[in-house]
Amino acid sequence: AYDSDQLAAFLGAAVDISSDHPVVLTKFLHGAREVEMDAVARDGVVLAHVISEHIENAGVHSGDATLVLPPHTLTADAVAQVKEATAAIARRFEISGPFNMQFLVKDGRSLVIECNLRASRSLPFVSKTIGHDLIDVATKVMTGSPVDEASLPSLAAPLGPQGYIGIKAPMFSWPRLADADPVLRCEMASTGEVACFGENLHDAFLKALLSAGFKLPKNKRILVGVQESFWPPFLRIAERFHAMGHTIYATERTAAFLNEHDIPARPVAWSFEHGSPHPNALAKLHRKEFDLVLNLPNHKTQQTKENYLIRRAAIDSATPLITNFEVCDLFAEALQKR
Repeated sequence: AYDSDQLAAFLGAAVDISSDHPVVLTKFLHGAREVEMDAVARDGVVLAHVISEHIENAGVHSGDATLVLPPHTLTADAVAQVKEATAAIARRFEISGPFNMQFLVKDGRSLVIECNLRASRSLPFVSKTIGHDLIDVATKVMTGSPVDEASLPSLAAPLGPQGYIGIKAPMFSWPRLADADPVLRCEMASTGEVACFGENLHDAFLKALLSAGFKLPKNKRILVGVQESFWPPFLRIAERFHAMGHTIYATERTAAFLNEHDIPARPVAWSFEHGSPHPNALAKLHRKEFDLVLNLPNHKTQQTKENYLIRRAAIDSATPLITNFEVCDLFAEALQKR
């Protein structure tokens, strides 16, 4: 629910369905970072751990998120809070075996989202990245076999990749799912993943995108649709693309905003309504006139149908599509530095 009227409607519907069961309310923290903790414990004592971070802000399912190791924005204090909470929960539940925890980090606070008493999909990735097989460690713990604790990345002596960065990126099957909306939400949509190493964050990120089937723009024609609340931070992204020689096509209001800030942008019509003097974005997409679509919606987006049609047309025309602001920001930065 995005307002009080929607909340009242949802609660009323829930009561009509079942008045005997409570309603669970979830609050989303906007702009929070999401952090993964993969660990192995024995009798409540953490033997090994690895901390990684999502590229996307919290709100994207961890299975659809782009994971980076080592973390690239966390402060030492945030890492310390994550470790402290991990040790406390492992001790309280007397965990023996692998477990995964997810955290929100915002305004200097680290908050626990959940703790899963199992090996996560990220465990093989972090094991490969740091060069220690934590699945082997977890198996030995669960079977009561001896473990060489001195060599493990304990909470007091963490280990990370030396001289390289690891990134795990999701893969999607949008072309095979007719009419599905290719935008990331809290529900998992990915059907695979790839992992890549690079000399730095930008190198690893581009390798991961390419490995997942993403194509870099060659003709440098970009279609942009940005929700108004993203406009100020999107300026730096648009400036990077402009500096690299890309031609930017944008919705009429977004184009006007970019032009006002000395970033040339060509306006296009975003819907099929008659009367616009500008070329239609959807028609140009179907003619494959763009080689990158940046469609950045959020809960304030009003032209929901038009944005869906643009995203779907990008998939159906095999045009690379980015729908997450943080991924878009890093992509522009990485492309400029390559």
